[in-house]
Amino acid sequence: MNNFKNWTKRFAMTVLFLMAILVTVQSITGIDLKLFIKQMVELEAHAASNAASSEKPKALEDAFDWSKYPKKTVIATGYTAGYESTGKNESHPEYGITYSGVKVKRDLYSTVAADLSVFPIGTILFIPGYGYGVVADKGGAIKGDKVDLYYETVEDVYNKWGKKEIDVYIIEQGNGNLTEAELQALNEDKSMQVFRQQFIGSERK
Repeated sequence: MNNFKNWTKRFAMTVLFLMAILVTVQSITGIDLKLFIKQMVELEAHAASNAASSEKPKALEDAFDWSKYPKKTVIATGYTAGYESTGKNESHPEYGITYSGVKVKRDLYSTVAADLSVFPIGTILFIPGYGYGVVADKGGAIKGDKVDLYYETVEDVYNKWGKKEIDVYIIEQGNGNLTEAELQALNEDKSMQVFRQQFIGSERK
């Protein structure tokens, strides 16, 4: 009990001492200490907010200087693995299989179709508003400067893309081949995972 009383007395004395110091400093300097403390707290909160926002990773489109890559203006449309785009139903043995042999994929690096005389199989394109496209397929209607972008559903084709004339950037020219392992390696590149998570987050919205 005596220990509790002694502790309470010391605490009260410390508080009184600190208050006396604050009053003395305020009377000597003329500074409104309450206002000063409030401003310091606000400055600290502002600095913490700026630090948090500066650490936020850039979006893929803003993270790189795309102008250093060759670009080409194309008409870009969307397609699915379904009958409306390929004439194949899910029961077809080649449903969802591209001309290159890899499965269609919508990811950070997605499969796209192109005229192979313009963009050979394996060509990596950056398509603003879509992301990276890896040429894995061809199509009867995809001739010349056209690109067909893979989406999982018809609704996505219409709601997220439609038909656009757009500049695409040629990141790497293909050699005519593409394997599942190569496509997987692109999507699992550790240095690109922050952008992959951004992509996954945007697709879920």
